[in-house]
Amino acid sequence: MNKIKFLSFFTRLDSSFTATYFKPQIVLTATFARLAEVGKLETPKLEGKYDTGQLFLHRVFGYRGVTLFPWMARVYDRDVPEKDLNRESEESSSGYNHVGKEVKSHTHTYYQVLIDSRDCPYVRTQTEAVTFLGNQDNSRSLYAIPGLDYVAHEDIIPYTSTEKQPIAHELFDKFLMYDPEKDPPFSSRETLRAWQEKNHPWLELSDVHKETTENIRITVIPFYMGQRVAQNAGVYWWRYCIRLENLGELTVQLRERHWRIFSLSGSLETVRGRGVVGQEPVLSKIQPAFQYSSHVSLQSPCGHMWGTFRMEREDGLNFECRIPPFSLESK
Repeated sequence: MNKIKFLSFFTRLDSSFTATYFKPQIVLTATFARLAEVGKLETPKLEGKYDTGQLFLHRVFGYRGVTLFPWMARVYDRDVPEKDLNRESEESSSGYNHVGKEVKSHTHTYYQVLIDSRDCPYVRTQTEAVTFLGNQDNSRSLYAIPGLDYVAHEDIIPYTSTEKQPIAHELFDKFLMYDPEKDPPFSSRETLRAWQEKNHPWLELSDVHKETTENIRITVIPFYMGQRVAQNAGVYWWRYCIRLENLGELTVQLRERHWRIFSLSGSLETVRGRGVVGQEPVLSKIQPAFQYSSHVSLQSPCGHMWGTFRMEREDGLNFECRIPPFSLESK
């Protein structure tokens, strides 16, 4: 990896979170804090998958993390011409997306990961919790797993560390054990395998939707959370994770969201409001990305969502940024 590019990448993260690269070491620090060595960079994999226990830095958000296990997702990218997708060596056998215009999918590797809790205050991404309802149809319990994320293969910058617990997360020791004979030197415990098998329906990443408008890239990943029964009627819940990334030179700010939510029962709901999750994030060259999660419920086991974000550019231009349509399917 080019040293100058690596340093430039980290200085873009946050004014209160910087990184320095020298020799083969990675050094992360908060502003005015003492420098601390983290580990040594490795060459990112262009082919193949990362194993369980791989330490990494997130290419966009900069946090430290560790991989738990991979998912193979169908990616519906509205920016990629169909003729380019036909050249892909791996393509989805399920054909076309059922929402909006026909978009051919291709398969891509994502990873379930743990986020280092020490980095959470400095990154603008989903760090609060992954949520689901559990295995019981009439369950009233909402399970939350803090510091869990889904990361695309190309967003992983691998590194090594000599520490036996290099990632600060309450589940690190429960899921992984140190094994100096392995590379990476962390193996999955039986508790990780049992946890994955038990919660597979709620953790599974199956579809990813992408679209770019005026250099603003929107990525949506929906997750089925489960069902609750109230007054003899089923209510189905989904969580959706949205990442906004500014690929251009001009700063933009998200001002308003506009959603349309269609249920297979025939209802169509419109939701409009200021910002997202109580924020109006600014996407600049210094902080180009923002990621958040929200939830939606339907009376039907299937439906779909689509919409727009109203963005305001630094030159005063307002424009509608398309949110790619995505299906809500129960499992």
